[in-house]
Parts: sequence; structure tokens; C-alpha cells
Amino acid sequence: MQAACSLRFLLRSVVTTLAAVAAVLALIALSYAQAPAPETPKADSAQPDSPSPQTPPQATAPPGTPATATVMSKSDVQGVLGKDVRSATNEDMGHIVDVIVDGAGEPRAAVIDFGGFLGVGSRKVAVDWNALHFTPGDNPSPVTLDLTKDQVKAAPEYAEKKPVVILGAAGVVHPMPQDEPAKPE
Repeated sequence: MQAACSLRFLLRSVVTTLAAVAAVLALIALSYAQAPAPETPKADSAQPDSPSPQTPPQATAPPGTPATATVMSKSDVQGVLGKDVRSATNEDMGHIVDVIVDGAGEPRAAVIDFGGFLGVGSRKVAVDWNALHFTPGDNPSPVTLDLTKDQVKAAPEYAEKKPVVILGAAGVVHPMPQDEPAKPE
């Protein structure tokens, strides 16, 4: 009998302690949720527009600061990898397999897997990001490209670890600016 009372007392103590710990954790979580988001420092005109490749990015918030989050409607965003690409005259231009960004992280080009049949005979071509048009909304419509099939067919092939040549919206070829000259192979 005495053992049962001791066990009951021990269980009550454990449950009470766990309830107190849960309440403290809930208060901590609530205080983090109500804390104002850290302000982003404004860009100083004396600082360069983009960091040099050797300089690591600086942290804007002290360690332990909770991350901020942005919630967007499904109809306001869409993924682009794997999206079908069509010309303005509804010709099949392939699908997007990669996105190329510049040193500032801005998209410069999309790599399109163009031509071929079931992956045989296809090649990758980099096209100017501004030549692409995305349809907003939930409907899974293809991306429209401001180039014809013949213009894309005549473009140089994209290859990793080689200088990137981007086919412009008017069919003009633009080399991607590089920090250092290309090395002959």
C-alpha cells in the first residue's frame, strides 16, 4: 500500500514538473513570435554594389535570432525547372533545365534542353532571362520565349565549365561577362 502511494506521489511530481517545463517553453516560443523582425541595414553609398569573391557575406542578424518568413500565395509563385517552353507561334522549344545567375544573384539566362526526341539529339542552349515570359496563376501553362526555333537552333551550345554564351531576346548572342579571361584548353 505504501509503495503504491509513493509511486502515485512520484508520478504526480513528474507530471507537474513536465507541465511547468511545457509552460516555460510555450512562453519562450510566444516571446519569439511577438519579437519584432530585425531591421535590415540600409546600403551605404560608400560600399560596393556586390561583395568581392574573396569577401564572405556578412551576417545581418546576431546568432540565435529567429529567421523571418514570407508567406506567398500559390498563384503568386511558380517553379521554373522542367517547365515547357514554347515560342510565340506555339512551337515546342524544349524545357528549362537550369537557371544561370550573375555574381549579384540575379537571373541572367535559362538553359533550355532544345530539340531532339526523347533526349536523343537534344542540346542545351542559354537564352536571355528577359526573353522568357511567365504566365501568372495556378494554371500550368508553358513559358513563352521571344525567339524562333531557327534562332535557337543556330545558337551555340551551352556547356558547363565553358564561357557562357547567352542568346538575346532579339536573337543577338551576348557573352556572359567574366572576372578573368577564359583560359585556352
